[in-house]
Amino acid sequence: MSQANGEKNAFANTQPLDSNSETIGEVTILRNDAGFHRTFTPRQIHVISLGGQIGAGLFISTGSNLRDGGPGSLLLGFAVVCSCVWAVLNTVSEMTIAFPTSGNFIDYADRFVDPALSFAAGFAMWIGWTAIIASEATFFSVIVNYWAKGTVHAAVWLTIFLLLMFIIFSLPNAVFGWFEYATSIMKILVLVIFIIVGIALVFGAGPEGTMHDGENWQDGQAFLNGFKGFGNSVLLAILAIGDNTFTGFLAGESKSPRFSVAHAVFLIPIRVTVFYLVSVALIGVLISPNNENLLGSSGVAASPFVIAINPAGIKGLPDFLNVIIIFAVAAIAAESFFIASRILQSMAHQGLISSWVAKVDSHGRPRVSLAITSILCITLTYINLSGEGIEVFSWMAQIASTGYFIVWFVIGITSFRFRAAFKAQNDPLFDEIYAWRCLIWPVPPVWLISCCSFFVGTSLYLALYPIGADTPTAYYFFQYMIGLLLIIASGIGYKLVFRTKIRDPRTVDLQTGRRTLSTEEIKELDDYASMPRWRKIYSFVQLW
Repeated sequence: MSQANGEKNAFANTQPLDSNSETIGEVTILRNDAGFHRTFTPRQIHVISLGGQIGAGLFISTGSNLRDGGPGSLLLGFAVVCSCVWAVLNTVSEMTIAFPTSGNFIDYADRFVDPALSFAAGFAMWIGWTAIIASEATFFSVIVNYWAKGTVHAAVWLTIFLLLMFIIFSLPNAVFGWFEYATSIMKILVLVIFIIVGIALVFGAGPEGTMHDGENWQDGQAFLNGFKGFGNSVLLAILAIGDNTFTGFLAGESKSPRFSVAHAVFLIPIRVTVFYLVSVALIGVLISPNNENLLGSSGVAASPFVIAINPAGIKGLPDFLNVIIIFAVAAIAAESFFIASRILQSMAHQGLISSWVAKVDSHGRPRVSLAITSILCITLTYINLSGEGIEVFSWMAQIASTGYFIVWFVIGITSFRFRAAFKAQNDPLFDEIYAWRCLIWPVPPVWLISCCSFFVGTSLYLALYPIGADTPTAYYFFQYMIGLLLIIASGIGYKLVFRTKIRDPRTVDLQTGRRTLSTEEIKELDDYASMPRWRKIYSFVQLW
């Protein structure tokens, strides 16, 4: 949680990030150092932090977790990853609030550790988030086929999905912000509805409902396939819960990063813990791991949320959930487009790749990086047509999951270098007005590094001994390891070619991109601090 310093000392030796602005009529548009406009409001970031990462990973791929690992592995896997979300947000947000740059951890890895590490992290996340778009396209086809029953060729649904993405990003950034805001509210509401209905279904509600007394946790079904089932559940949980550094990238285009990010750090761990753990616990109680309709089985692929409700005979509710899930899939894909393009643009802005990729148009959109990301996105999406959808999804899921936890590892390392630099230069960052510190540092970065080391080991183990096989095969080895191999090769290759050096904490740049609090922001924080406790609590759940 945020920590306010009682003394209001003036900031020393800092340069405001928002020195550039443009006034159009009565509206002032602020620009950050990368040329983006600060168009996202604290309320938008507040709501997006609650529902932004809720998507097909939770609504659909949890079926794969349940099928291969059982309800026990499903719940435990999500719990482990939820703890990582808390750790990564506390760790990276300390740097984000001080330096709310659009590049986020890519900038920090370059600034405090080594440009080669920054390039590897940026490449990992660009590939990972672009793979997410392709996997969401697969999910879109699966969801629509709940009604279409395969009567329309998959290429049609994939094309419609991509066109929707391109339309969103051909419009001003404000449209994207409000789209994410609206869909986040929808996803929050549908999860609340599912949790309420799910609890009722456990006790036999519905015209055809039956009591559930934990039968899915008995007869060895709780932890299917031993460690393999648990390891696979953890890796898929990483995909379902997501990176959750999304708000860090939004901070680069936020009007008040100090307020927005601090709120997000408090809200997101609560959201993932309550929404995700309660939801997957209900799924594990309501659905048998042997259900033929789970993703990847021979039956009609559908969401576990829909599968759980169908047997109760509640008319209309499964279709309603399917509609909301379609919006959730579109929202996650849009987020992925946003982040992937900003990652590529930031790498160019930092000089890690060609500078022409850094170009931003007059509306604050990185057109070149969007175009490059679109090309890879189209390629990966239409690869779905070359094989079974679940087979392609498995590859995309592993690439994305690997990208996520490797970046968490990088964030953990960067946090120690960040602290070392401020200590070496006796910088008064943490003595400034409304300074924000990582909670119980260094526990979060240490936990991140430990968990991510475990994830690497798990990926290697499953690559050698996947579920359903006792001997190594090249197919499964590359399915689980291709993402890691690409990331390691990119980092080593970059270091060898450009001969980069590890940054010296005594000389690293602590000024560029550092943002002072404006008089208006200080007043807003003063007003917030003076609120009664009930009003502060209300501000955390307020959606408008």
